[in-house]
Amino acid sequence: MMQTLTYERRRGEIETYFDRTAMAAWAALTSTAPVGRIRASVRAGRDEMRRTLLNWLPADMTGMRVLDAGCGTGALALAVAERGAEVVAIDLSPQLVALAAQRAAVNPFAVRVEFRSGDMMDPALGEFDYVVCMDSVIHYAPADAIAALSALKTRARQALLFTFAPRTKLLTVKLGLGKLFPRKDRSPMIEPQSEARLRAAMNVARTQKIASGFYISQAVEVR
Repeated sequence: MMQTLTYERRRGEIETYFDRTAMAAWAALTSTAPVGRIRASVRAGRDEMRRTLLNWLPADMTGMRVLDAGCGTGALALAVAERGAEVVAIDLSPQLVALAAQRAAVNPFAVRVEFRSGDMMDPALGEFDYVVCMDSVIHYAPADAIAALSALKTRARQALLFTFAPRTKLLTVKLGLGKLFPRKDRSPMIEPQSEARLRAAMNVARTQKIASGFYISQAVEVR
């Protein structure tokens, strides 16, 4: 993918946010620690989305190679490794990747996961049986998101699984409310995507919308 200036600028904003501004909050969100009502709804939504994506993957992935693009703290990567896959788990934030590796250290299947910090678009990562992007492109402009997904699709031998923020009235309202949060607590703005535009660009096999409080996202499988 030819990386546009808007893609590169937003990539830098995302790295800064997750690596510096929100590290403590993100670590709490992805743990079992008590969180506020809004973050609890986001946690529940993310857990349901991860289960949805895992349900779309084979139960036995022995011998398969998987890219977890935007791996965060590594929950999905470990679940895939437990099914027998070799996983490359990559994220822009070195601190998130370090936290993922630390949490994975007690899991015997972690030996099948290579945690890396860097750009998920790096061609040196090679090809995979499956590429999974859970909430990895929701902060990019629609054109940049589609370009990135289209490039990743060419490196997936069997399927690309990803999520996007669907353009709905409910999400628009909640994004507006999100602007009321203190500036230090705000993540980079989510960029809603037109499902019709996405379907026109990708060979969509199935989709599933997940809505839980302030978490609204839609899973997509592209074969």
